Amino acid sequence: MISILRRRLPITTSFPYISILTATPAKLMDSAANSFGGSQSLVALAQQLRHYKAPRMPFDDDSEEATFEESAGKVVSQVGVVESATPISRDPQRFRPKRAAVLICLFQGEAGDLRVILTKRSSTLSTHSGEIALPGGKAEEGDKDDGDTATREAHEEIGLDPALVNVVTVLEPFLSKHLLRVVPVIGILNDKESFKPAPNPDEVEAVFDAPLEMFIKDENRRVEEREWMGNKYLIHFFDYETENKKFLIWGLTAGILIKAASVVYQRPPPFPEQNPIFKILENVEKDTALP
Repeated sequence: MISILRRRLPITTSFPYISILTATPAKLMDSAANSFGGSQSLVALAQQLRHYKAPRMPFDDDSEEATFEESAGKVVSQVGVVESATPISRDPQRFRPKRAAVLICLFQGEAGDLRVILTKRSSTLSTHSGEIALPGGKAEEGDKDDGDTATREAHEEIGLDPALVNVVTVLEPFLSKHLLRVVPVIGILNDKESFKPAPNPDEVEAVFDAPLEMFIKDENRRVEEREWMGNKYLIHFFDYETENKKFLIWGLTAGILIKAASVVYQRPPPFPEQNPIFKILENVEKDTALP
């Protein structure tokens, strides 16, 4: 049974990007605010994020990529690491990962907090069933850019009309457990009331939203230490409950949201992220993966 879940939270601290508004002419702000559902806070956020520049990686071109597969073209993984933390980014001739994108769709909640749309994957799927994910998947022929990929996949998975989303920036790519290159795309939902979730039952069991700020707080968080090639690293788990439903957000999805929250709120998390220490592999095969 498909459930559509929402939750109202107490008003949190004001967004750090409000001060940007003072430098913008009133008429321009009013016009821009109309395109963001009347919210000047979202206008200021969009302005802040459009100035953000993710580190450029050697794969940022149209060169041939490897055809590694993961979860039937979808983006779910137990492990996700920013690409700059890997030697792959410094040795692009050895390995060119397949490209994918996920949508970090933000909107202002009724309590004034900033929230992100998440999905629970169908329990009938053969891989990563029941896990929490951001809408997204593999790039396809015809996608103009990562924003196109992310919004197209969100439309296919949860019925989110791309016209409702203003894509404002992309974050540094992550490498998933199976070395899939995942580009996080931040988009702002113009009008939350116009979005009527229509999950694809073959892929999505539930659509819900969570406060973005929770991913840079040390509440409802736990970690698991793992080891790869003799080096220890941490996997983060966030417990979230809404309307008597419990969700566990972890792995690649948690890692991406920690980064997104750090960029939006302009402060690092109060806990160590501890990415794995990668070593350059002599051979990168189809089945090469982190543990």
